[in-house]
Amino acid sequence: MSMSWSRLLCDRRVGNYSKGTAGKNGDLRSEFEKDYHRIIGSASFRRLQDKTQVFALDKSDFIRTRLTHSLEVSSFARSLGHNIGQYLIANETDPEFTSQTKSDICDILQCAGLIHDIGNPPFGHFGEEAIRDWFAQNLKKTMYYGKPVSRVLDKQMLSDLYHFEGNAQALRQVTKLHFLVNENGMNLTYALLNTIIKYPVSSLQMHPETGNVKEKKMGFFYAEQELYEQISREMGTEGVRHPLTYILEAADDIAYSTADIEDAFKKGFLSYEKLLEELKTARDKSGIDPSHFDPVPMLEHLYDTGKERGVRDPKLYAVQNLMVWVQSRLLYCATYGFTSNYRRIMEGEYPGDLFYGTYGDWVKKSLCDIAYRYAFLSEQILQMEVTAGTILHFLLDHFMSAVLYYDTPEQLSTMEQKWLHLISENYRQVYHIYSRRCRTEKERLYLRILLMTDFVSGMTDSYAKDLYQRITGIT
Repeated sequence: MSMSWSRLLCDRRVGNYSKGTAGKNGDLRSEFEKDYHRIIGSASFRRLQDKTQVFALDKSDFIRTRLTHSLEVSSFARSLGHNIGQYLIANETDPEFTSQTKSDICDILQCAGLIHDIGNPPFGHFGEEAIRDWFAQNLKKTMYYGKPVSRVLDKQMLSDLYHFEGNAQALRQVTKLHFLVNENGMNLTYALLNTIIKYPVSSLQMHPETGNVKEKKMGFFYAEQELYEQISREMGTEGVRHPLTYILEAADDIAYSTADIEDAFKKGFLSYEKLLEELKTARDKSGIDPSHFDPVPMLEHLYDTGKERGVRDPKLYAVQNLMVWVQSRLLYCATYGFTSNYRRIMEGEYPGDLFYGTYGDWVKKSLCDIAYRYAFLSEQILQMEVTAGTILHFLLDHFMSAVLYYDTPEQLSTMEQKWLHLISENYRQVYHIYSRRCRTEKERLYLRILLMTDFVSGMTDSYAKDLYQRITGIT
């Protein structure tokens, strides 16, 4: 197959949405520019300011949140779109790729960066792990009309819950849960929705062992499978990644691999000396000719420059400026990775990320490894994860009891009713809209369980912690 930009940049929306005449009422925005304003005006986007990137519930202004991370990804993604688009046009790589194509992909990528993490639960990636862990522990012992829930739900429904994924939740968040006008959520364009689906496979089609990036995780829940199929048919991307997804992922990689190092340094988990030592070791192990991209001498040069200029903290100066330099070089590597593999990407055959085979691959991987060992395995993070697990498991215990027999002939207890009414009315409304379309009771039960994860995933770190403390009497 070979994908076509005329289909990949589809500006259709779900539902009975008709585009107005360009310029009508003075609105000259493209459909993709309208997406941008829908996103930044949404409550779910604003809630990212109180969701963890790495350090949960941190009081420091300089530590990144999901919101600041998403803004950085959005910026990098747009820059990559511009660089790649300019190269394709200048080298006449694809006659279908025009200046308008470049403008559209920049707008789409900017929007995609803003919402790529919008489905992530509180407390960072550990929040996902805690939810998956809760389902693994409880679905076999939670009884529904005398049978374990694990024996009531279909295989894919169960697999969705066992492999709960923030990427899949993002699609659900923007297409259903942001109930503003109707059940279609933000009602974003097909092109944007397809771009944020990093993994075009269901939970039963994951094969992380193959090394093919598209099969690493699931990209949509069973509840959104029909929507995914509708979008992918329209755009000609059935079972393969949208080309812009590679660019979005590269922007995400650049943002977090450098930001996590900077934040870990500022928090005192990683020193200048340790970073220098780790980079030297990683460079020597890589076996790559470092003449093209070597952060070691650059870090030392920046430290010397900081001392010469009399800056207050030359080590902080060196680390911060090194990350800016690395970002610039990684942008170049990702641009090369896309343009040099353009044909395979457009044919849906490219299995790697955009850094694979470039001089920046070892640098990106090394930075991620260093951040993981020095920050993610730190005592502070481990304590936070224990706390987060306790909070999320407590909330899931009680919300599961509340939703299990909701919307059935069974009478809920007084406490179950109270827990149920803690769930956003908007989310309950969305559940009823889609449950009416279900053919079986197991599908309704599945949607009720998603109702619970919808609400918990939408919580900010502070709200989840405060709710837990209020209910348990902890002050």
